[in-house]
Amino acid sequence: MTVGAVLPVGTSTSVRVPGSSANLGPGFDCLGIALGVSDDVDVTVVDEGLTVEVTGEGAGGVPLDEAHLVVRALRRGLDVAGVSAPGLHVRCVNRIPHSRGLGSSAAAAVGGLAAASGLVSAAGVAPRFGHDELIQLSSEFEGHPDNAAASVLGGAVVSWTEVADAGSAASGADSAAEASAGGCRYFARSIPLHDDLAVSAFVPAVESSTSVTRGLLPDSVARADAVFNVSRSALAVIALSRDPECLFAATQDRLHQHYRAPVMRPSAELVAGLRQMGLAAVISGAGPTVLVLRWKSLPPAAGELAARLGFSVVEPPIADGVSIV
Repeated sequence: MTVGAVLPVGTSTSVRVPGSSANLGPGFDCLGIALGVSDDVDVTVVDEGLTVEVTGEGAGGVPLDEAHLVVRALRRGLDVAGVSAPGLHVRCVNRIPHSRGLGSSAAAAVGGLAAASGLVSAAGVAPRFGHDELIQLSSEFEGHPDNAAASVLGGAVVSWTEVADAGSAASGADSAAEASAGGCRYFARSIPLHDDLAVSAFVPAVESSTSVTRGLLPDSVARADAVFNVSRSALAVIALSRDPECLFAATQDRLHQHYRAPVMRPSAELVAGLRQMGLAAVISGAGPTVLVLRWKSLPPAAGELAARLGFSVVEPPIADGVSIV
């Protein structure tokens, strides 16, 4: 790593980063899947200053200065790489709906960090970040790695967090992990997916606040509920990789969804209605989008129920991870 290097004017990179769905029912803060709706980030080093352009989702509603999440992540990545830029032009083309439980903030963090990685590599002053570094650095922005890991690795992921004791080191920790904020280290591994697995997303026009819905969760749960979710999370790995017929049972949850239901009643009603049809429906992340994991086509009644409750149905492919040009 070249410490104190300055990126040459004209250095540029382009990044495409997928959205994601987290939890998948029982896997609160640890299971995620990448979805084929993506944001693009283009960055060019300029003589001075900062210019931010945003089109698509969030245009007109996000800051166009250093407070922009992509810019914050980009700056963090450059700092970690030990380089600086005299000025930056950042262009964001957003397709991931904001505040819908589809990982838009995690994608922004991954996009900014990946752009930093692309710039330092293009300039020849430092190597690109590895997947483990991207997962660590992007997860620091949200405090949990499920969405970010899915956007980095693509496909489905299982992730976990370790709080390091002073002087101890987690297996596989790298330099980014060693320098992590608050001593937390974030890890993830890919889950091989069954060939027949597909997803359907039921997206409402309304938004929700992750901080509000997260604040509804209790600090402790009954042991029976914890055991229930542990078993379903373990089963989810089997269902995703080997036996999709187990998806309905594997997406049951007693840990978080019913606590959030009062502030997203249409979503809760949709989940209940879809599950009555035998579909593996869950709240996507913090909502209000509803996700169905499936290996068969949706019945017409599913679309009819969704339309009645104000949801549009999209069927994104399961996506590969972030790409850097």
